[in-house]
Amino acid sequence: MPANLSPDYKSAEAAFKNARDAKERLDCLREMLRTIPKHKGTEHLQADIKTRIKHLTEELAGPKKGGGRRGPIQVIRAEGAAQIALIGAPNVGKSTLHARLTGSHAEVGPYPYTTHAPLPGMLPHQDIHFQLIDLPPVSSDRPLPWIGNALQPADGCMLLVDLQDPSCLDQVEAIRGYLSEKRITLTERWEDTQTESSESDSDADFGDPFALLLPTLLVASKVDQTPRQQEELDVFQELLEIRYPALSVSATSGEGLDRIGPWLFQALQIIRVYTKTPGKPIDKDRPFTVRRGNTVLDVALLVHREFEQTLKYARLWGHGQFEGQQVSRDHPVCDGDVLELHA
Repeated sequence: MPANLSPDYKSAEAAFKNARDAKERLDCLREMLRTIPKHKGTEHLQADIKTRIKHLTEELAGPKKGGGRRGPIQVIRAEGAAQIALIGAPNVGKSTLHARLTGSHAEVGPYPYTTHAPLPGMLPHQDIHFQLIDLPPVSSDRPLPWIGNALQPADGCMLLVDLQDPSCLDQVEAIRGYLSEKRITLTERWEDTQTESSESDSDADFGDPFALLLPTLLVASKVDQTPRQQEELDVFQELLEIRYPALSVSATSGEGLDRIGPWLFQALQIIRVYTKTPGKPIDKDRPFTVRRGNTVLDVALLVHREFEQTLKYARLWGHGQFEGQQVSRDHPVCDGDVLELHA
């Protein structure tokens, strides 16, 4: 990245990386374009920002006046505890798995490219949900120019592979190569990826605002049809030369499906926090979800953005020294805590 980027630009870039909503990201992109120094060294970055603004503007525009949509939705607003993208080559069983896990009406067929656009669905786990996005197959035969924008809100991905397919290794290598061209890296690390990304981008002369480090769970599908599945999976990972965390599942028999929710909960370090209004019972129906290390203020901002200015303190039930303990806005929360927010 070129040197001499202004503090205003760096602030807009940081906001873009933290934004999960398409409208928010569009506003940040416009601010990045407004504040970026206009000289030869930033020409490529300016062009990249303009392209992303164009794609997001079209995505958010909705139907043309008097006509239908420009095309299928490409960027899905993040919901639930985390957004997880399903990535894979044609016919690896993504849509079947998505339908089984979420109850979605994903189109399933014994032919390639059944999925044409991103399809969301919710995977329940205890009292929360993970949002699973079934993406069209990633293949150089059918490029997805919008894939960078589509994956921007994702907290991780499930990389599906059919070990019965003799070309499965080549398929995964091709997917990784194609995504790499889009500055998307599938990493085996699930912990501290956000911190690592922030540290690597701390020097604006070398960072890339659109580089995406996507934690990856390798999912070997069709376990019911694959003899010696674990042995095959070990050999596959050795040949791949990167040890993604892996699960073996079957959408047909249901084998291994009950491990996905707990695995994501643990790997993403999800923290569930419940809230209560003074003098009223605890709301146990819908917890707010944050990540390990987040604070009372992080939870409060999910309740209402005004708490950033107005929150004075909270009372804590759960992991405090005593029930109803008064804690500051910077107090770290734990899974199962109950907060009563005071503004």
